[in-house]
Amino acid sequence: MQNYPVGDFLIRIKNASLANKKEVEVFSSKFVREVAKTLKEEGFLNTIEEKKGKIKVTLSFSHKKPVVMNITLVSRPGLRIYKSVDELEKIKRPTIFLISTPKGVLSSKKAIKQRMGGEVLAEIL
Repeated sequence: MQNYPVGDFLIRIKNASLANKKEVEVFSSKFVREVAKTLKEEGFLNTIEEKKGKIKVTLSFSHKKPVVMNITLVSRPGLRIYKSVDELEKIKRPTIFLISTPKGVLSSKKAIKQRMGGEVLAEIL
């Protein structure tokens, strides 16, 4: 049993990309599925398979290197970080944030388009 399944999922993706692994398998939950779906929409994951309470994702590769360079967890169970749309618009870095909004987990690009702020889960480079 994990304390923070989304954080565990994101760190496993980071470790797999650093080790040039192609697949990651973790326990499934609705929140983890939403995060995986958002990562797939942004092009960081190729496939998502679900079976028997586990979720198996395949990382995207470009020129034999993983697309995911680095993942940094921003919010954690003891310290939640929230950002409004205005704060997200001011950030001028080539990174993408995963934002948990009332309409589900969105990337920072989509959150800005929909004018929604929320809890910043992770920063992906």
